Amino acid sequence: MWRDTLTLVCLLVCVSQQEEDLFDPVSIYPQNCTSECILQGDRRCEYCQISREDMKAALGVDIVSPFGSCVPWPCQTFLGQQTPDVCQHYVHAPHNVTVQFLPNQDLTHDTVTVSWSPSQYGIAFLRGFQVFLQALGGTQTACQLFLLPKNLSLTAAHAQRVYHSDAFTGLPLDTQYAVTVMALPVPEKWDNFYHSKRFFTRTCPEKNGMEKCRRDWYPEHIEVQRKDMDALVTFNLAPKSLGIHQYFLSCFGGGLRSDQKITPDTVENQTHYSYHLLYLRSGINFTCEIAADVEDAVRKRFYIYISQVTQEPPATHADGPSLALLVPVGIALVTLVVILTLWCKKRLRSRMRKQNVAADMTEHEEQHIVLTSKPHPPRLLICYSSNDGPAHVRVVLQLAAFVQKHMAVQVALDLWEALSLMQEGVLGWYSRKIKESDFVLVICSRGLHQRKQDREEGEEPNEGWELNSSSSVITMIGEELWRTKTMGEDLIKYMTAIFEYSHENDVPAVLGLASRYTLTRDLPLLFSHLHGVALQRPGVCLQVEDISENGYTKQQAGAALRLAIEEAKIWHDQNQFRDRTKDKPTTT
Repeated sequence: MWRDTLTLVCLLVCVSQQEEDLFDPVSIYPQNCTSECILQGDRRCEYCQISREDMKAALGVDIVSPFGSCVPWPCQTFLGQQTPDVCQHYVHAPHNVTVQFLPNQDLTHDTVTVSWSPSQYGIAFLRGFQVFLQALGGTQTACQLFLLPKNLSLTAAHAQRVYHSDAFTGLPLDTQYAVTVMALPVPEKWDNFYHSKRFFTRTCPEKNGMEKCRRDWYPEHIEVQRKDMDALVTFNLAPKSLGIHQYFLSCFGGGLRSDQKITPDTVENQTHYSYHLLYLRSGINFTCEIAADVEDAVRKRFYIYISQVTQEPPATHADGPSLALLVPVGIALVTLVVILTLWCKKRLRSRMRKQNVAADMTEHEEQHIVLTSKPHPPRLLICYSSNDGPAHVRVVLQLAAFVQKHMAVQVALDLWEALSLMQEGVLGWYSRKIKESDFVLVICSRGLHQRKQDREEGEEPNEGWELNSSSSVITMIGEELWRTKTMGEDLIKYMTAIFEYSHENDVPAVLGLASRYTLTRDLPLLFSHLHGVALQRPGVCLQVEDISENGYTKQQAGAALRLAIEEAKIWHDQNQFRDRTKDKPTTT
């Protein structure tokens, strides 16, 4: 009897263990296998990463696209004509997309892997995944394609699996990326077949620690001691490994500014240094910033206030008058003070309004706006023409990245949403974005008129959907602009802008009613337009932090924008010279 009981207990334990194993998530990692193994349906090739060369050899298809091998492969490409009914089924998008950071020895770049779980809807027809990684505000792209054996059929229990990608290497630090995981084969209905996730790579201090980040280091411990009209500022020095030997100290307040470079003497103290600030004006709240004297260094801000010094009258050792003489004199003084006070109040009451007006007219304040991310930032659609070459496109990319990062605006750009463009079509995507966006900014350049000029001169038009769509999108925006004007609504939604290498006549006539800006000179005005903030009013001048014409290059994104503009100016000048040389008649 006890043997039967023991056997039953063992069976129950085994069944329970099998159920736990069935529902526990299993991690699946890519294998090193060939496309031939996938075609043969060998179960040893359960999950393979396929290169573009393997795809061409296995399927006999070589699709050339602007995204390299990253294209939504049609269902027929995987299954052929043998089982056409399979292509009518629906494969749902993956979920639980997660980005993991991997350790590496590169101090300036990150390495990540992506993991996800397949959906149970249509999992029986699942044939693989495609992982697409794109840098927002740049042109860096990467793609990985993973396929399952042709004769493998998954069940709903396999939806607990966690699939992993191969490592994506060489990702610059502190950069925003968008990763998209797509289920294959792509369904005939373009609806919810992929899952996208945005993330930032780690900053240098997060990845390597502050002691290895020269540009991100800043003094953490600052102590200020005041003595009369001077101040003694003590701060901690940078580690020797960073090679920082000089520091920058800037103080401003009350219309005064002082910039000084400090070279500490590390013989006496190698961890801290004290610096004397001399002859500070009393009664003024000084704002000071200290940082390492390196390019784009992080600044530490602190404040110094020197109170007004009042000198006590010197003590006298002479014998004072008697109390009998002081009492009548005190009473007389009190009476005189009361009379004078009443008379002054009466005079002040009559002049109160005049004094208030005068104070308002002479007062001048200076306010600094610190950009913070709002829960719902304004949505901005940027439209442009790629006819001016890759240099102009890079300028638009850097502008979009700068505006999104430093102006608290959510930017929509076609180069950042390639899959949505393929799904909806160019005009469909722009039509939806124009309706959803709070503002529309058209970057005007010579290329906006190129299509029209090509037709007039009888030249063969350039190929590509970009050239065909530019004039259509501008016409669409112009119609919305005139419709808004006809209905008597505000035209604040629509804006046009040109860069330094463009001209005012590059703005199309249909956009003549929109606000015009010249970048980068009008970056503060663009910020004022997007957030509805007045930059000037009587007695007040608002300065937007790090967005002024001379200050935006202090940020990394602003410096990249400046570099792209300079490269575009060179390309534009060379192109103009080539056109003049071509048009000049030759003499024999």
